Amino acid sequence: MTPLLLIDIERAVRDSWSAETCTPEFRSQWTADNPARDQCGVTAMVLNDLLGGELIRGEVHVAGERVDYHWWNRLGPDLEVDLTREQFGPHETVVGGTVVPRPPEIRRLREEYELLRGRVLERLGRQPAAS
Repeated sequence: MTPLLLIDIERAVRDSWSAETCTPEFRSQWTADNPARDQCGVTAMVLNDLLGGELIRGEVHVAGERVDYHWWNRLGPDLEVDLTREQFGPHETVVGGTVVPRPPEIRRLREEYELLRGRVLERLGRQPAAS
C-alpha cells in the first residue's frame, strides 16, 4: 500500500466536506464559500484515525467570551495540523489548546464523522465506495 502524504490527506478531507459533515446545529449556515466552517471536530477525528497523534481542543472567543470549542491535531512535539483554522472570521480568536483523550466511542457527531471518514478513505483509495 502506498504511504499517505499529508498533502493527499488534506486534499481528500477538503474535497469531502459538505453541509452533511458539519455540526448539525449549524448545518443551515454552512456554505461552499467557507467549507471548513464547523468541520473541526470530525476532521480532527479522521486525521487522528489516519495519522495518530493527539487531539487538541481550544476555545473560540468573541469579544473575550467563549462561544465554542475548536479541535485540531498534534502529531509530534513540534507539529500541529489544523485543516479548519481558516473557518474563523476576524472577530473570532482561538485561545489555548489542551490535549483531550480520544473517546472510546464517538457519540456526538457520529453520523457526520462516519460520512467524512468514508469519503476521505474512498478518495485516498483505502476502501471501496460504500454501496
